This record gives sequence, C-alpha cells and structure tokens, in this order.
Amino acid sequence: MFEIQTGEGGYLKLSGRLDAAESERALTQLNTLSQPITVDCSDLEYISSAGLGILLQTYKRLLGLGHTFKLVNMQPRVRNVFTYAGLDKFLLIE
Repeated sequence: MFEIQTGEGGYLKLSGRLDAAESERALTQLNTLSQPITVDCSDLEYISSAGLGILLQTYKRLLGLGHTFKLVNMQPRVRNVFTYAGLDKFLLIE
C-alpha cells in the first residue's frame, strides 16, 4: 500500500510502495502542489521506474514554477534506485 501524508509548509511523507499500480494516484495528488516541497522518504519501502517518473515530473513542474523539490531521509535501498538511475546528479537528496 502507498500513502502520501501532507503536512504544513510543503512537507510530505511517502509511505509504502510507489510502483506502477500507485503512480496515477500519486501523480494526481502531487499535481495539486505549487510551493517548495520537502518529501520525507523514511517510510518509502520501494520505488519503481514508474514512481521515479512521477517524482521527476513533479520536480520538473515545481522547478518551472521557481520552487524547490527536496527528498530527505531515504532508506539506503531506495536511495540506490535514484543513484542507479542517475537522478542523484540533479535532484536534491539529503
């Protein structure tokens, strides 16, 4: 199961598995955002290429609006997916 929890000040928390089955629902929710975003990935267990695409789309859209998109607290196995895809070269990951 996948969940996005929203907090104040552009804070989001991703939980569970962001895969192709959840990507459309995630994109719909992320497309409502129009401010600088910090995404807590501490409870994100898995991300597929479809999930990477959703986060990349969100990053590009927010960047175009002049906002930041930061990913924080990634588990090593999730961070490795971003590294292998080369996304750590331009996404802000802390």
